[in-house]
Amino acid sequence: MKLPRRRFLYLVAGAAVPPAVTRLAWAQAYPTQPVRIIVGFAAGSASDITARLMAQRLSERLGQQFVVENRPGAGGNIGTEAVAKAPSDGHTLLLVTPSLAINATLYERLNYDFNRDIAPVATMIHQPNVMVVNPSVPAKTVPEFIAYAKANPGKINFASSGNGSSNHLAGELFKMMAGIDIVHVPYRGGGPALTDLIGGQVQVYFGAPSTSIEAVRAGKLRLLAVSTATRWEGLPDVPTVGEFVPGYEVITWFGLCAPRNTPAAIVNKLNKEINTALADPKMRARISDMGASPFAGSPSDFGKLIAEETEKWRKVIGSANIKPV
Repeated sequence: MKLPRRRFLYLVAGAAVPPAVTRLAWAQAYPTQPVRIIVGFAAGSASDITARLMAQRLSERLGQQFVVENRPGAGGNIGTEAVAKAPSDGHTLLLVTPSLAINATLYERLNYDFNRDIAPVATMIHQPNVMVVNPSVPAKTVPEFIAYAKANPGKINFASSGNGSSNHLAGELFKMMAGIDIVHVPYRGGGPALTDLIGGQVQVYFGAPSTSIEAVRAGKLRLLAVSTATRWEGLPDVPTVGEFVPGYEVITWFGLCAPRNTPAAIVNKLNKEINTALADPKMRARISDMGASPFAGSPSDFGKLIAEETEKWRKVIGSANIKPV
């Protein structure tokens, strides 16, 4: 069968288009269908709220619906595995938290490799933990708490929202760096942990400011410090733990990732839109209301953060011999 000359030349020209041009055109058209943001935690959690806030903005900007899908369970592993096995076309994304960097070491066997199978797209927000104590603890500063703990080894309990959770690891890191012996008491979530902290069943907790600040204002808890490297803009008069325990730093961060091999042009397009959203005054105000701060950066910046956090918590998990329950 002979092809007409014009048709033949058209096909030859099409075949000669470099793959890079094809990928660019694909990215320009992206998204071509609704995009799922998988959140490996329950609806109403901080990660869920963050995902929905950004999903609304991306829907408005990119002309397709970004829909949050909650797949809670196994510390976020169920949702992560779903994204790791999804097509690499940018239409399935993952809301990532420090828990997933922790899980890379905490769980000996996973059906995915977080650092290999998940591609960083963009950081979105970060916030400190706050170190709060029950008023029965005779300490108003971090040095006073350390002195009290050293005088009472094994008699002070610190709460967490669960074994292997980010606030559990924050407490373990403090325990290691301060050289004290305090006992971990895990709960099924931050709510029950705070209830027992206020009730005096446990004495100290490292958690999100949004969950404990009202109890501090009501005099039910005492705030000692924030966990960021420098003082946090939301509580500028509160010292950092690192001012007394040099090198201590813990932040809770949230970002978006995609399956590995997602085209760089799509990753960069998403990153640009997310960073644009984070610069918007209305978005910044919403983030501030959550007790957090915008956290913009490049995909490579996010990849570096994930690698650093994975290594940091690997050392803590190994030193404290933490196992999943």
